[in-house]
Amino acid sequence: MGKAAVVGAFEDIRAALAVLVAEVDGCGAELFCAADPLAGLADGCLDVLAGAREVEARVAGLKARAAVAYAEAAGAVAGPVLPVVAQEMAVAAEIGCVLALGPRAASSFLATSHALSASLPRTAAALNNGTLSWQHATVMADETAGLDAAGAAGLEAHFLDPDAPDAARGCPVGELPAHRFRAKARVWRERHHAESIEKRHAKGIMDRRVEYRPDQDGMAWLAAYLPADQGAAAWNRLTALARGLQGPGEDRTLTQLRADTFADAILTNGLANGPANGLVPGAGLSSSVRAQVLVTVPVFSLLGLTDEAAVLDGHGPIPASMARRLVAEGAGSFYRVLVDPRDGAPLEIGRKSYRVGKAMRNWLRLRDGKCPFPGCSSPSLDTEADHILAWANGGTTGISNLGQPCPKHHRLRHTTGWKPTPATKTDPPGWTSPTGRHYQSEHQDWEPTKWPSPPGQRLKEWRSQAGEPPGSHPDFAYLGLSPGEESLARILHAPA
Repeated sequence: MGKAAVVGAFEDIRAALAVLVAEVDGCGAELFCAADPLAGLADGCLDVLAGAREVEARVAGLKARAAVAYAEAAGAVAGPVLPVVAQEMAVAAEIGCVLALGPRAASSFLATSHALSASLPRTAAALNNGTLSWQHATVMADETAGLDAAGAAGLEAHFLDPDAPDAARGCPVGELPAHRFRAKARVWRERHHAESIEKRHAKGIMDRRVEYRPDQDGMAWLAAYLPADQGAAAWNRLTALARGLQGPGEDRTLTQLRADTFADAILTNGLANGPANGLVPGAGLSSSVRAQVLVTVPVFSLLGLTDEAAVLDGHGPIPASMARRLVAEGAGSFYRVLVDPRDGAPLEIGRKSYRVGKAMRNWLRLRDGKCPFPGCSSPSLDTEADHILAWANGGTTGISNLGQPCPKHHRLRHTTGWKPTPATKTDPPGWTSPTGRHYQSEHQDWEPTKWPSPPGQRLKEWRSQAGEPPGSHPDFAYLGLSPGEESLARILHAPA
């Protein structure tokens, strides 16, 4: 059939789209629900959106297959006379013109298409059956770039194979926004391929910089590329200072206050002289305000027995060396969190009173990592503790009955029909919409920490690194461990 089949197939697609448009416009041959036409139309439109998402994914998969097939066919037609680089440029240019993409976008599209075809079979299959979007496929291609075949297969299996030994829990990848999937994939990659994070971090430090980019409406962007601990501390400090400026007489939003405080610090060394540029006297930086950043460190990594990556709240994986430095230097803004080596998760904290204490708030931050509403990226410092089953209705103040939605989704819960579903000590609540549809929350990928060499060998290595004689007693004081943590460290270092 050839071209005739292609033309006929797209004519059928256009006809089907015309039917769907008529249904959404309320001009279909039959009502969604004769008893309640308006409610029926609302529910039908959600069905159309869900179906359109699936079809868009399938079309994206078709485009990727067509691009790879075209590249292979064009290469065969051109033969060995044309240099490889020139042929690749010609193919990318042709595809860019057909899809109305710029040169860089066309090359990126073609590279992702080749990756799906050559090394990401699960991702390609999920795209072709409509359960994964093109944006998700791009994330998978980006995060597996540089990994060997086994590493790429492992990352794919973790997120796309429900029967994998360490399969991702909670909301399926295809139901996560792509930017949230990127964050989870990056965490998994750094956790399982920590051997390269130190080298890449060293290169990143060399590339640190401040960038300026003009924007429309007389505005501009000023951004800094910094080590993660500095960036996280700066952001949370700005947030703390901005919150301190809020009050009855302050009409600026938290976002505006952050921006004004940042400009104040850069332009006046934190000493505001007046209300110019939207700033107010006294809005400068205060040395008494500290950011609060949680650093989750696998216990063996903290003790220097492994190089497993730590996790910086609001950022993600950081090199083990950075985590050890933050702890050893006693940085006041950073709060160390040690996890259970058996499963990677802390223990539950509970109270019998209504008030949610600081320890429990920190645990909520650890459990959820952010606002638990699907797709929301609001960091845990910007969230509010909320009883899932109201205290007045018999709800307890325990981790399993608490969520931490951001202010926006906290209001959504109490002013609309959106309701959180039950949580556990390790899993945040899901959400049920007014239409009765259930959406799972994103879950943390807790994993057992990596175990170091046998106990007797650990003791020998530790004493050798510390320069202590074989019969001496290990001293963990320099790590700032609590008595309980020091006891655990001594047990772990004890001879077998």
